[in-house]
Amino acid sequence: MEHPIRLDSSIDASDRAHHEKTKSFDEVAPPPFSMNFLDKSPAATTARGIYLHTLFGGTMALSILIFAVFSIYWGSVYTTPARALPGWIVDFDGGFVGESVVTALKALDPGRGIAWQVIPASQLPNGIAQLNDALTDEKTWFGLAINAGASANLTAALSTPDASYNPSAAITFVTLEARNEDIYPILLAMVQFRAPGRKKCVVLGHLARLISTAPQTVTMPIGYTVTNLRPFDVPLAEAVTFVGLIYMLILSFFIVMISNAGRLASGLDTHLTLRSLIALRLVTPFIAYFILSRAFRSRSTASAFGRAGFVIFWMLSYLGMLACGLAVEAMITLLTIRFIPFFLLIWIISNVAVCVFLGMNFGILIAWVVVSCITLPTFQWLMRRSAVRARAQAA
Repeated sequence: MEHPIRLDSSIDASDRAHHEKTKSFDEVAPPPFSMNFLDKSPAATTARGIYLHTLFGGTMALSILIFAVFSIYWGSVYTTPARALPGWIVDFDGGFVGESVVTALKALDPGRGIAWQVIPASQLPNGIAQLNDALTDEKTWFGLAINAGASANLTAALSTPDASYNPSAAITFVTLEARNEDIYPILLAMVQFRAPGRKKCVVLGHLARLISTAPQTVTMPIGYTVTNLRPFDVPLAEAVTFVGLIYMLILSFFIVMISNAGRLASGLDTHLTLRSLIALRLVTPFIAYFILSRAFRSRSTASAFGRAGFVIFWMLSYLGMLACGLAVEAMITLLTIRFIPFFLLIWIISNVAVCVFLGMNFGILIAWVVVSCITLPTFQWLMRRSAVRARAQAA
């Protein structure tokens, strides 16, 4: 009776070479549980050589991956920010304070700090509230508003010393920490406002009265207030977003391994036609990830956008699992279960070192799903053709 040959990618040329290499070991195999690792017998020497060769080869491969792949993530955070981020200056004051601040900030070399752009106040008729909306809509990274009446208030405080004068009310610096919590403290430290006012104080005859009554008009006539529209004050968010992406990759990998084990245990890889096998491998992830993403996102409350918030977040997670899992499902066809962990390492590092554009997320994920839906059947067809050819040669 002819034994069926497996028509899948789990036995390939490397596997056959491995079996040939261990053939001599199998022929002289000692009784079970009777051998020490350092025995001098032929069987022990052969087994030890295979083990050390496998261990050394795998360790060296991982060492190479550390330099070749881990550098992707190291490089993604090496220069943060990598360039000057845009910021808007809006002069709602129209006096000497606004003019001085605008002139001073435009003269600064942005480097990797903030590249300021002057926006006429006429473009924001609703005032600082409209500036806040522009930041939350991600039209710019930072906003700096010279508040209306800043010059008049300072002039009045200098002319008639006023102990209640608040220098920080002159300027409002608007930002969103949660957009990138890493660069927030760096750029906040760069923001320093120095506007003229001291010269005005010096020429006044009642300088001593100013110092005694309202010293802030002399020491710091102009200050600023920081408005953080989206503070990063929920550390649990990392479990949902950044670290959660790694969890999603791991869960996707589990489905690939479970599906692969199920096909091998049931013999479906051998008995199904090519069309049926491809259909099975495509349909299974779509169903499994739909259920898995629902369970994964049930751990989070995503209702910030009303009732649809949870569904949006769920579908984003579903597409993310499909994009990641289908790619692994396709690559396991070529790499086999022995080498797929190396691809998984590359896949994880490359996916946590990306630049995220929220408005493009769905489109990018769908594109990856489509690519995998093309590559998976292609790879399976190639491996099936190779297996059929091998069977014909064996016959």
